[in-house]
Amino acid sequence: MHRRFIALVLAGAAGIASAQLVPVDPDWKEQQVPPPPALRTSGLIELEMRGSTLRFGVDPASIAIGADGIVRYVVVATSTTGTVNAMYEGVRCASGEVKVYARHNPDSGWVEGKGDWQPLHLTANSRHSLQIARNGACIGHGPNRSAEYIVRDLKTGPDRKFLSP
Repeated sequence: MHRRFIALVLAGAAGIASAQLVPVDPDWKEQQVPPPPALRTSGLIELEMRGSTLRFGVDPASIAIGADGIVRYVVVATSTTGTVNAMYEGVRCASGEVKVYARHNPDSGWVEGKGDWQPLHLTANSRHSLQIARNGACIGHGPNRSAEYIVRDLKTGPDRKFLSP
């Protein structure tokens, strides 16, 4: 009985490991990226970022799912002194990557980003992006059903997402 249990656990772990190896479409192309929307600092969906002195929030009006499967949004970071910076980002759920398309600085407005796709789980500066992906933007290795569902799931929070209303 004990050996059977261990075999089932190992088989389950192997299944989990292989499920994470999702083949990425070699013919995938990113569509033309729309320009960043106007910066909004009110009505943001607050993100709980433990260990950060910055407050992060997602602009629900900026969330869009492109035909290429990229979830694009604006995330606003506010310091304890009230300084506001923002990033116009895209999350590619199929590959678990994030890209910064533009940054908004108080002095210069939107400035185009020059970065490439970066792994969500390895990028220290994008902990907020990983949280957005896990808590609303992505369902498994695909985008959530719609922008409305992403907003709903981000507002609900991970501990209450699967509870009945």
